[in-house]
Amino acid sequence: MASVSHARRMGKYFLLLDNLLVILGFFVVMPLISIRFVDELGWAASIVGLALGLRQLTQQGLGLFGGSLADRFGAKPLIVIGMLLRALGFASLALADSPWILIASCVLSGLGGMLFDPPRSALIIKFTTPQERGRFISLMMVQDSAGAVLGALLGSWLLSYNFQWVCWTAAALFCLAALCNALLLPAYRLSLRRLPMRVGMHEVLQDRRFVWFVLTLSGYFVLGVQVMLMLPILVKEMAGSAQAVGWMYMLDSAIALSLLYPLARWSEKRFSLPTRLIAGLSLMTLALVLVPLAHHLLALFTLIGVFYLGCSIAEPARETLITSLANPNARGSYMGLSRIGLALGGMAGYLGGGWLFDLGRHGDWPALPWLILGLVGVLTLLALAWQFRRPRPSKLAELSAYPVA
Repeated sequence: MASVSHARRMGKYFLLLDNLLVILGFFVVMPLISIRFVDELGWAASIVGLALGLRQLTQQGLGLFGGSLADRFGAKPLIVIGMLLRALGFASLALADSPWILIASCVLSGLGGMLFDPPRSALIIKFTTPQERGRFISLMMVQDSAGAVLGALLGSWLLSYNFQWVCWTAAALFCLAALCNALLLPAYRLSLRRLPMRVGMHEVLQDRRFVWFVLTLSGYFVLGVQVMLMLPILVKEMAGSAQAVGWMYMLDSAIALSLLYPLARWSEKRFSLPTRLIAGLSLMTLALVLVPLAHHLLALFTLIGVFYLGCSIAEPARETLITSLANPNARGSYMGLSRIGLALGGMAGYLGGGWLFDLGRHGDWPALPWLILGLVGVLTLLALAWQFRRPRPSKLAELSAYPVA
């Protein structure tokens, strides 16, 4: 028993190290893509949105295949290969002087994420008990926020010299993460038994409640991805400096470091996971709807702060809900399919957001994209409320009935 406890403790330390490198590598370059190609090079936001959306769709939409491969072959080989592919995709961004190169680089990056993301998420389930899982996920999200601001600040500083340095730094961080996984991560199995791909995929696809729940989360992610597309463009335009994007992520970090973990500890004893998810999504929706009323930088940053507060409430609840619903016989497959909402919502958020942003700008309807986002948020809230209140017994209904520690 002591050896199991020691393995779990060491596994959690490794996950925190691995997560820090991944977050730094991602946020060094990703928030600056829209600034580089839309603001600096004058490309259409819809083109850049298409490239970002295809990365999201490739990584998350094919997550079921990545998760099923991890159930079959274990976590380590999938994570190492995936991180090297991500590094290659980010390095090739330095050569992007036409839309097709940008799109190819983003798709290659997405394929890498498709391989490493589901097994990394499944390792969280393996290394934590149900009682501590929600708090550990909250701790990782605090780390995400701190890593995001450090990465964005580093990327903004490198962008003032050369965009190629931004891309090469991101690639180097993912190479380092791949090396750490290759040297330090034992060859763990993710599920209780080694499943053929077909069996793992069938197991999760038969769970109708889980499938509908993760599909409904598409609307949540349509809102969430705007911190990578429309909000950085708006902040840069209003501030007149790309460094202001770093301030945006610094605000996220400040809110997460000061509030995310205490909020999770306080709310888990008083509110169910679905209640916390709905409350956070409501704040996110309200903040985006009010963006057209922000005519100066302080007002915009206040609304971005409300949006990040909503994320801090919703994200730990959303991720804990998903891990609580995963079948131990096919953890990789469940965590792979759980990303389908991010795939569809990310694609719609990037492509639709970019198109609406261009339409609003050229048609003199600047409020249009934000009102559409508000409508998406309201429809998602209604769909989630309906699922959590369905009369037939299910694990979702059980989780909505009481707080989960």
